[in-house]
Amino acid sequence: MAEAQPQGTGPQGTGKAAGGRSAQLAHTGLRHGWTTGACATAASTAAYTALLSGEFPDPVTITLPKGQTPSFALAVEELAAGRASAMAGVVKDAGDDPDVTHGALVRATVRPLPAGSGIVFRAGPGVGTVTRPGLPLDVGEPAINPVPRQLMREHLTQVAGRYGGAGADAAPDVEVEISVDHGEEIARSTWNPRLGILGGLSILGTTGIVVPYSCSAWIDSIRRGVDVARAAGRRHVAGCTGSTSEKVAVALHHLPEDALLDMGDFAGAVLKYLRRHPVDRLTVCGGFAKLSKLAAGHLDLHSARSQVDKGFLAELARQGGADEALAAAVAEANTGLAALQWCAAAGVPLGDLVAARAREESLAVLRGAPVAVDVICIDRAGMVVGRAEPRGPGDTGRGGPLG
Repeated sequence: MAEAQPQGTGPQGTGKAAGGRSAQLAHTGLRHGWTTGACATAASTAAYTALLSGEFPDPVTITLPKGQTPSFALAVEELAAGRASAMAGVVKDAGDDPDVTHGALVRATVRPLPAGSGIVFRAGPGVGTVTRPGLPLDVGEPAINPVPRQLMREHLTQVAGRYGGAGADAAPDVEVEISVDHGEEIARSTWNPRLGILGGLSILGTTGIVVPYSCSAWIDSIRRGVDVARAAGRRHVAGCTGSTSEKVAVALHHLPEDALLDMGDFAGAVLKYLRRHPVDRLTVCGGFAKLSKLAAGHLDLHSARSQVDKGFLAELARQGGADEALAAAVAEANTGLAALQWCAAAGVPLGDLVAARAREESLAVLRGAPVAVDVICIDRAGMVVGRAEPRGPGDTGRGGPLG
């Protein structure tokens, strides 16, 4: 486990919180953690040091891209006879982030290669292999992302220079095999299978630090999902808030798996990325209550960060023909679905009105990008309770839901 950082400080342990995520961490008092890429770097550094010196550094200290220098204790170590290979392992500590890889044992096995081979990365047990285009790695490559690879190259080169394994600036000739105990099982709870990363987890991280509840991994997975869909030639994708809405989108539009984006609560992440990387059509599909938040202009649909605005729903109901008694009841409703049911009983198409407004809010975020948007609202059982047909840039009036 990595050495703990004092709570309430920035990631560099300066005692002062910088802006952005560092300020968030200091405000909450939550403990940050380390990415799989940082753990793999620490493990490979320790293993290569032992391969050259005969001794494992414990703890092993690395330098992250932004200058932080965390220390990691080794959970396992093994030096083969004749120094044919060395293996070291680090337990990932995700801090207070609800990360599925928290507690996973990340291992690095380093083996010497013939001169001129350079550093070769391999996927060991529990680390996936890329099988589809559109990711930052070529098909057939181990799912060890570019930044962790670079971080490992830098540290192994430093170790080589320190112990005479290569010149001061020359990369060593070694194979680095990264594995994660039970990684294939853990990966079933991630997006990897849908992205075409098979056999295990990805080794990820751009800063080396996991900030609790930053949601960066989910947003990054949304972006990678768009990239994979575009690389596969998909021109129609669906951003869905959960598994039920995903099934509805597939049933209605017959979309393949790689055209489905697990949007979760991050509608803004989907829309902003498609603004820069457009496809012809986006279907937004989700629960009525969540999409009523999008309709009201919220881009983060999590219950902790946005709430269903009953007054907003009451105004939409009035626009749909509700009398003042019904509108007042909607404004005081306990849940959005209750308001929906009352309106449906009175013949007021609140679901369609929410879908239409969510479509227009989506188009506003897209800012003229050539993406047509349609919206599907469902209830908890997966029944469609509101729809707005596709509308693209230049046709953003707030008229009827099926316009």
